[in-house]
Amino acid sequence: MIAAAIVGLGRWGRNIVEAASGHDRLKIVRAVEPDVEAAREFCNRHHLDLSPTLDSILTDPAIQAVLLATPHSLHPAQVIACATASKQVFCEKPLALHRADAARMFGACRKAGVLLAVGHNRRFWPSLRALREIVASGELGTLLHVEGHNSNENSQSITAGWRLSEAESPGGGLTGAGLHVLDAFVSLLGPVRQISAQLHSREPGPPPLDSAMLMMDFVNGVTGTLSTIRATPFFWRVHVFGTKGSAEVLDETTLIRRVSGSKPMRHTLPTTDVLRAELDAFTDAVEGRRPYPVPEADVLATLAAFEAALASMKSGQPVRCDGQ
Repeated sequence: MIAAAIVGLGRWGRNIVEAASGHDRLKIVRAVEPDVEAAREFCNRHHLDLSPTLDSILTDPAIQAVLLATPHSLHPAQVIACATASKQVFCEKPLALHRADAARMFGACRKAGVLLAVGHNRRFWPSLRALREIVASGELGTLLHVEGHNSNENSQSITAGWRLSEAESPGGGLTGAGLHVLDAFVSLLGPVRQISAQLHSREPGPPPLDSAMLMMDFVNGVTGTLSTIRATPFFWRVHVFGTKGSAEVLDETTLIRRVSGSKPMRHTLPTTDVLRAELDAFTDAVEGRRPYPVPEADVLATLAAFEAALASMKSGQPVRCDGQ
């Protein structure tokens, strides 16, 4: 049994604790949350020892793994501190706001001989797994274009805190919602070569009313578009187009395939506990059963594209992705 600590008991940190409940190989036994009083009832209910600082976790030899669900700007220092203390690390996305910081974090974990797993949970959607298989099989022919959208209405319910901070979540909805699509693109098609991006703000808020749009060229010659709106109800779409057909994901379980001369084929896949699957993958990787399915190269490629998009929003010009 891997004894773990959760750092950050906001909405998502609590979701992780709930997902790990009853896990047969990973047990969250401690929690770190600066707002001790707000977290006390939750920790009592889940039998978690509660601490206000990370230091007490790092010096505890009984803790083998640390799960980070904290503001993005804290990730570099926290990940490196965990690596130095020889703790296995799971960190929610985005790993960092800068590719160079993420590379430094992977390097520190590699040097310490510990895992760094990044929580891009939508990679574990059954529909996206099926889409990756379709793209890899070649059945769509020569790949030409990809379109994506993620809106989640979060700015209507989150009216304060770090998630609405330009320093923590730049680019409108790109950091919170759009990055899921950008990661999906990279998992399907590989790194992005160049991006042109725009951020349109109608009202600064709260709640903010804005939309972000990206146009991109991938290294493999595919083109792509991505949009995200923070204020409109949840909508997800990733659609890959090729010379022999197209395939589109609309939510966690819905996949639509299109082939010339035939009606669209709609597939409804079995549901799964996505966060539990993510924690299973982390546990498998810690135990050496199989590699964690979000490789370092993909994380760095996603962050390179993310940084290029932010730079393009500011300059109004196309920006090449770092390292391309």
